[in-house]
Amino acid sequence: MDYETWADEQETTTVSVDEHDLEVAYYDDGDGEPILFCHGIPTSSFLWRDVAPPLSDEYRVIVPDMVGYGNSAMHDGFDRSIRAQEAMIDGLVDELDLEPLSFVGHDLGGGVGLRYAAHEPDAVENLVLSNAVCYDSWPIETILDLGLPATIDEMSVDDAREMLEGVFRETRYDDPSEEFVDGMLDPWDSEAAIVSLSRNAIGTNTSHTTEIDPSEISARTLLLWGAEDEFQPIEYAERLEEDVSDAELVGLDEASHWVMADRPDAYGDRLREFLDGA
Repeated sequence: MDYETWADEQETTTVSVDEHDLEVAYYDDGDGEPILFCHGIPTSSFLWRDVAPPLSDEYRVIVPDMVGYGNSAMHDGFDRSIRAQEAMIDGLVDELDLEPLSFVGHDLGGGVGLRYAAHEPDAVENLVLSNAVCYDSWPIETILDLGLPATIDEMSVDDAREMLEGVFRETRYDDPSEEFVDGMLDPWDSEAAIVSLSRNAIGTNTSHTTEIDPSEISARTLLLWGAEDEFQPIEYAERLEEDVSDAELVGLDEASHWVMADRPDAYGDRLREFLDGA
């Protein structure tokens, strides 16, 4: 599925975050118990295209673009931190009547899941974290640089897209498909989008995960990790496994930070096995 097809299948709603009414784009398909997938930076809901839709034959699958990303609100003037993204998820869950649910989060989306599961234990029955930010494992230097207004002021849209393309090509375990690269780049296609990307980057606040006590998470938890990740090494997953009372770590070999793209079949199989065992 290419990005245009994915975008055509999205719906939109409005969610209030810090008294800002923000448009949220999301994929929603299937019936049954809900599973919500949350991406990270600098991606969009398209990241889950190979994993989430196949589950809709058994579950209700919801895949939002975080605010500031994809086809959700990108205008200036609102917080994009994982604290704010947690508030967006909470509002979306209420709007779509999804509670209780299973939450699957990657990268920053995993940090959102950690906070949401700790703060709303009755809402999250099953938690899946993949190469998620946690503790003080983040942000990485590239993202910190993107958050500096001076960096973006010196970048054209083409410059920014070239930088992002390098990230998506060079950090995959194997050579990525053009569909993957194009789909990751498509949302970042204007000056407004690049400013939004910078605002997203400056919103990466380490205190939003260091303030969470993982031992307070009661959800069944699967740490489904790309074992070759250079950004969020598997050692952080091992630490989470020790701290979360009901957690299991599964490391997928031959998979980088983009574990669901590197090993979509293995990822999907292990995810379904975990969910079906609930």
